[in-house]
Amino acid sequence: MSREVDIKQRVREFYNSVGWREIGEGVYQNARYEDLRLVVREYIHRCHLRVGYHLLSHGTFLLDGGSGPIQYPEYLEYSRGYRYRLCLDISELALVEARKRIGDNGLFVVGDIANQPFKDNAFEGVVSMHTVHHLPAGEQRRAFFEFHRVLRPGARAVVVSSWGKHSPIGRLLKGPTALAFRLIRVYRRLRGFDEVQHKLPGVEVSPETTALLQTPGSFTHSHSYRWLVKNIGRLPNLEVRVWRSIPTSFMRAFIHRHLLGQQLLRVLFWLEERLPHFIGRVGQYPMILFEKQRERIG
Repeated sequence: MSREVDIKQRVREFYNSVGWREIGEGVYQNARYEDLRLVVREYIHRCHLRVGYHLLSHGTFLLDGGSGPIQYPEYLEYSRGYRYRLCLDISELALVEARKRIGDNGLFVVGDIANQPFKDNAFEGVVSMHTVHHLPAGEQRRAFFEFHRVLRPGARAVVVSSWGKHSPIGRLLKGPTALAFRLIRVYRRLRGFDEVQHKLPGVEVSPETTALLQTPGSFTHSHSYRWLVKNIGRLPNLEVRVWRSIPTSFMRAFIHRHLLGQQLLRVLFWLEERLPHFIGRVGQYPMILFEKQRERIG
């Protein structure tokens, strides 16, 4: 078995057995990577909506590459004007959960975004949320060109990913975040509280859920902005914009209701909207856009 096949097999097994296990009403194990607190909800909601602004408003088929269970209400909005949302995912469990949310509006295919089983020009839109970086490093370029291949001329793809350790903002915030968590732990110990725990709304604490939330995640490999330009820079109208600039860990450490957290996030969102391309390149989570050009006549 090749290394690439082994990696994808491990990712599939993780999401079938752990990642998309429901641990609360509409909450999955994968939520450990997100911040679901009320103080950040408005900011996260507005970041999620950014994707839909760059898709065609209507069509017959929208491809959701690596759909997962479509776990957030905002994700449903992307296909609101489409007749069908085709969910492609390596995990069977993800598609079972997605069917519960989109019903007759959904088509469901178990498959690999780097080797898509669709004909050319099949979709009026493509969206992919936090999926490409789960592919082996050598297959990520192919996934982008597969998304381009299945797009119809004039349509656009929106791929949300992560720069991982290559994010300048992420590197800048890593030290302060670690220090903040150490100080929080000291404070809680002095006050006689438990260790720092990030409780998820709607999730009842139990030995089973605690074990699931402590299970290591699946394989990821994040490329840099420089890699992106070098490897897929020839895709038509390639554009990198911000989806979200800061890591989840930073929000958990510094964004709190009693420290004007909601107001700080409103200022941050304002900055992201004013400098979407620059912050997209240096922030944590970029939104990568490209189109398929219409054929010229004559």
